[in-house]
Amino acid sequence: MLDDLDRRILRNLQAEPTLPLPELADRLSLTTSRLSRRLDKLQDAGILRGQRAVIDWQALGYAVEVSLRITLDKTQSNAFDDFISAAREVAEVIEIQTFLGRVDVRLSVIARDMPHYQEIYRSQILTLPHIADIEALMHVARIKSEESLPI
Repeated sequence: MLDDLDRRILRNLQAEPTLPLPELADRLSLTTSRLSRRLDKLQDAGILRGQRAVIDWQALGYAVEVSLRITLDKTQSNAFDDFISAAREVAEVIEIQTFLGRVDVRLSVIARDMPHYQEIYRSQILTLPHIADIEALMHVARIKSEESLPI
């Protein structure tokens, strides 16, 4: 699927995503047009989904992160769809994951401080549909958060 050149391109993009295209082409001993065609090919294949800005939410004053492990009332046939649709609307929910097993959904919620988190929890989280049980886990430290792949 990927050849050596594709892997080198992806490794370099992961290491320095803001590197200008001509500089990346020079680094890879390619012309800018050839690199551009390769990038288009990787995007068309769905391997490279684009670039994005990574914002440090803590630098913006959000000091609290809580993981909520939620079990849904699965007697309702549309429990997952309703819950996920509503959870997407909560601005402070930065991640939603679904699981097979006892826990159905995990939400990552950020807040400025504990009173702000309690406000979000009471007014927005507890009003989400089809919740049967919630377990809150307070984040203490992020030890590893790596999005780069070993290509």
